[in-house]
Amino acid sequence: MSAEPRLCPTCGSRVPDDATQCPVCGADLNASSVGASPSPTPVEAEAFGGGRFPEITLSLPAALAVLAFFVALGAGAVYVLLSGTNRIVAPTPKPSPTLTATPSPSPTPPTPTPTLTPLPTPTPLTYIVQANDTCLSIAATFDVSVQSIMLLNNLGTTCTLVVGQKLLIPHPTPTPTPPPTATLSPQEATETACSKITYTVKANDTLSAIALNYNVPIEAIREWNGLVNNFVIEGQTLVIPLCMRNPTPGPTPTPTPPPPYPAPQLLLPPDGAVYDLADPVTLQWAAVGELRDNEAYAVTIVDITADQERRLVAYVTDTKFIVPEEFRHQEALPHVYRWTVLTVRQTGTDDEGNPIWEPAGAVSEARTFVWQGLPPQPTP
Repeated sequence: MSAEPRLCPTCGSRVPDDATQCPVCGADLNASSVGASPSPTPVEAEAFGGGRFPEITLSLPAALAVLAFFVALGAGAVYVLLSGTNRIVAPTPKPSPTLTATPSPSPTPPTPTPTLTPLPTPTPLTYIVQANDTCLSIAATFDVSVQSIMLLNNLGTTCTLVVGQKLLIPHPTPTPTPPPTATLSPQEATETACSKITYTVKANDTLSAIALNYNVPIEAIREWNGLVNNFVIEGQTLVIPLCMRNPTPGPTPTPTPPPPYPAPQLLLPPDGAVYDLADPVTLQWAAVGELRDNEAYAVTIVDITADQERRLVAYVTDTKFIVPEEFRHQEALPHVYRWTVLTVRQTGTDDEGNPIWEPAGAVSEARTFVWQGLPPQPTP
């Protein structure tokens, strides 16, 4: 029976009997054999290590070199593929910026001072004196003054002229046109704003007939034409101020009746108040507004407890009324009185001279008060 083959305890590879290091994994066979477990049997080696791929051990620089090789290989493959599809875009070259020199500001030349150029003086005209010429006629002809001719020709103060004498005539000085006046006087404003017509007096015309025809007062025609009386003659021109016409009479305005007043608001006494028969009762209400001269308040008081109805109507302009003593009842039983207030307006008088009143608004609400007790006895 042959000796068992020697196997590497690390990778299970078969190694020579005299080998000190495994040719596959580089394991130290001497170190593993000292104090190590016995070598595995061929069955164990076949079961545990016989089927594994051989392991390759590389140093770090060698591993990096291999990685760089594969990366370069992949980049080259990608470049070849993209070149076939025309997707590689060449970078657009950017022009290098050109530096532009900033010009330095030039000094501003000083502003030249304007020189006033005097206007040339117009050369005077030359005139030969004719027969019957005078300084005044020559000045009027050339629209200049006599004094300017005398000063320019040294004629002294007499201005004596000789036929054939040469005179220097100055140019007339232009007179500036006065600016228009912004405001007019009251009389000028009135005349400008008034509409006027011109009328020529005919035969048998009179100033009163002309004034009546144009509905203008005679005094206005006389004032506008400076006449001292009403006498006019045929052919005379008159200015008729239509703005002074008399007003056209219109229909007489009908007075508009005032609107109706609201119902007065009662204040005192409160509804159902009880008073002793000896105490006075004052009725008060709120004003509906400022009454006119022909308006008043009608206060109506009715004794509703009496067998025969007793009524009192008083017309006052104040907003209070004291119930008179003669309207108190004379019985021991209490009596109930109802009172209201109405705004009225006088529209005339009757045959006896009494005012006629008509309602000028709404009547107030009705309130009551009670008088009780015995009437006061007269003092003996």
